[in-house]
Amino acid sequence: MSQAFFESAAAGKELSARSAGTSPARQVDPTVVDVMAELGHDLSSHRPSPLTTELAEWADLVVTMGCGDACPFVPGTRYIDWDLTDPAGLSPDEVRRVRDGIRNRIESLIVELTSTPGPSGPEAGG
Repeated sequence: MSQAFFESAAAGKELSARSAGTSPARQVDPTVVDVMAELGHDLSSHRPSPLTTELAEWADLVVTMGCGDACPFVPGTRYIDWDLTDPAGLSPDEVRRVRDGIRNRIESLIVELTSTPGPSGPEAGG
């Protein structure tokens, strides 16, 4: 969800994102696919990927969602932790609440990233 919202909100800006997890599932939760489709985001062909040290090194900013010590730490990389419920196994209404919370945070993050002067624009992953 976060990568889809980030890519949509960052369209036309020099920002990019990757989504990964410390213990990724084999597929995106079907309810997540359904509630994202309600907003025009097709996640049906997306496959979760692991959060590796290489991916954390790629990013200027890593947004975590409660992974704690399981997240790779890269010195000099900015980390933000968002306390969000894992949507796996939740009802559609509960997943919509998680989805909307992620969307709101992503929109605020894009405003922050694009209003802060930088050499060529930071990249975000998470």
